[in-house]
Amino acid sequence: MAFIRTVLGDIPATQAGITYAHEHLIIEESFPTLANPDFLLNDVDKVAHELTRVYGAGGRTMVDTMPANCGRNVLKLADVSRRTGIQIIAPTGIHLEQYYPLSHWRYKYSEDQLTRLFMADVIEGIDAFDYNGPILARTPHKAGMVKLATGDDPITPHQELIFRAVVNTHLETGVPILTHTNSGLHALEQAERFAKLGANLRHVVISHMDRHPDLAYHRDLLQTGIRVEFDSAFRWKTGDDNQTFRLLEALLPDFPDQITAGMDAARNTYWQSYGGKPGLTYLMTTFLDELNKRGLGDYWNRLMIDNPAALYSFSQPQ
Repeated sequence: MAFIRTVLGDIPATQAGITYAHEHLIIEESFPTLANPDFLLNDVDKVAHELTRVYGAGGRTMVDTMPANCGRNVLKLADVSRRTGIQIIAPTGIHLEQYYPLSHWRYKYSEDQLTRLFMADVIEGIDAFDYNGPILARTPHKAGMVKLATGDDPITPHQELIFRAVVNTHLETGVPILTHTNSGLHALEQAERFAKLGANLRHVVISHMDRHPDLAYHRDLLQTGIRVEFDSAFRWKTGDDNQTFRLLEALLPDFPDQITAGMDAARNTYWQSYGGKPGLTYLMTTFLDELNKRGLGDYWNRLMIDNPAALYSFSQPQ
């Protein structure tokens, strides 16, 4: 039976319900928050308050996407999940280079060492200290997704090593893969690498693609069989063309099973519990209303339930 691995244990994929496919639920004080103070999302009471509202609006599963050693705190994720009823998928893997100091271990470890580290997060449990010190204390809370990222510049040899370690982990454990792009840049190159390395593209999702305006590029990407994630519907200015909905109108009829949605609300200024807006209930209120207005309401279950459940299921028993 297909299953999804959450911080509180494995669940049947059919239990996922409405799923936010790319979020940031906990970001602890860390190297990324030094440069971006509004990334700080470590107040468990405020996070739980926001997610309780999401649960009340119908949300059931959320994918946290802050991977190893750049603000991840799996103990807080587990606490929030218990308090709210939201099923949380925790990540392993590595984020963009800008979120790590130049002296970080990511630049020193071999492909095999990174593979074994990622696999341990998936199979044994995530370190309580998130690899911040010499003591290792694995928790019972396991990773249910492995992440990598590419930026503006061409894909580097170091990033190629991360690709191999991520796909090794995926092939050994069946864990699904999520990637970061800068506004969809290098998405086709990512898909090509995953295919070459033998990843199951039905369990790979490329994030932030609705920030890329080129419809033909989207079609070329989706024709590879890979999945994409859209998360910018609330970011476009009122009165401007909402690129997210324009792309959904064009792509959902032809690729209804490959698109997922989230908010990527990594800044506390987006959270109502921190005094920001629009709040994380946006997808089930304004976003859903706009889908219905545009005649896309019939795609809601695929976009928010069926597609993420299929994507975030493990591709093989483990």
